[in-house]
Amino acid sequence: MKHGIYYAYWEQEWEADYKYYIEKVAKLGFDILEIAASPLPFYSDNQINELKACARGNGITLTVGHGPNAEQNLSSPDPDIRKNAKAFYTDLLKRLYKLDVHLIGGAIYSYWPVDYTKTIDKKGDWERSVENVREVAQVAEACGVDFCLEVLNRFENYLINTAQEGVDFVKQVGHSNVKVMLDTFHMNIEEDSMGGAIRTAGSYLGHLHTGECNRKVPGRGRIPWIEIGKALADIGYNGSVVMEPFVRMGGTVGSNIKVWRDISNGADEEKLDREAQASLNFSRYVLENRKP
Repeated sequence: MKHGIYYAYWEQEWEADYKYYIEKVAKLGFDILEIAASPLPFYSDNQINELKACARGNGITLTVGHGPNAEQNLSSPDPDIRKNAKAFYTDLLKRLYKLDVHLIGGAIYSYWPVDYTKTIDKKGDWERSVENVREVAQVAEACGVDFCLEVLNRFENYLINTAQEGVDFVKQVGHSNVKVMLDTFHMNIEEDSMGGAIRTAGSYLGHLHTGECNRKVPGRGRIPWIEIGKALADIGYNGSVVMEPFVRMGGTVGSNIKVWRDISNGADEEKLDREAQASLNFSRYVLENRKP
């Protein structure tokens, strides 16, 4: 397995200096830095090349996460929005190719966070999303990118809430580069069994996000990590494992993720670094039975 962390663990705003975090996570011992897709459409070719060179120079693999806005919704009943969404992903995937990124994950079959004041048409949205993800998947395949569909809890989305729904959706799309993405935070809300969900995903599992039920780094809550590690071993998973903790209150990140208290307990950057590094060692041990 390769282990990573999402840059927003340290941030209160989505905009960030990714090169700074590449260098940071390399020093902490991570293999992967996950970055947000949202600023990439505005990057020049020079910026893309600089970011790629920084990642390569530090031995870091980049993965990308994305929470599509309502205008990037592949499941929308509005044909103009669906057209806009397909154009957005086509451009983004070509940029990921230039950046040497081979995995994008998130609610990239829908939008995030969902506006539940609007009427929900799960059946219709599911059918539209399958059709359009299938089309976008062809672009992703040509760019060498795995398109990983994140299973989210009911409060953030409604299309794919369980590993079984994720597998059903991916099977309907029918492209080998479209995979299921699981997240322990969301699994804690929706699944009867963490291990069972992972075994259900099986060979369709393409990306795993980890974090505690309180959104802290792994090992500082009550998620059943040994059970998860055994299930990953059972399915022979050897892919990416990326921590996605959110502990800082305030800013756009805190507002979007609904962090209404200081989960870090006043930790400065140095302490956040130490806790991330300790969690990395913990994760390698419990998920791979590998001593730090």
